[in-house]
Amino acid sequence: MTSRRAKLAELAKTIKGKMIISVNDTPEMRQAFAGLHIESVDITYTVGGAKKGSKTAELVISNW
Repeated sequence: MTSRRAKLAELAKTIKGKMIISVNDTPEMRQAFAGLHIESVDITYTVGGAKKGSKTAELVISNW
């Protein structure tokens, strides 16, 4: 796990107050943020207004 990801995950787990983060749905992200509320959302990435995009998933992570 990268140090940036580890720092963000630790902050998310210890922050006082509500927080929400959106990140790519990867096994590493799921592992880093384990213990928090995680929801997978299907999305389509597009660049520059392109009509055809790339389908993928995003994780919406919150502490409530």
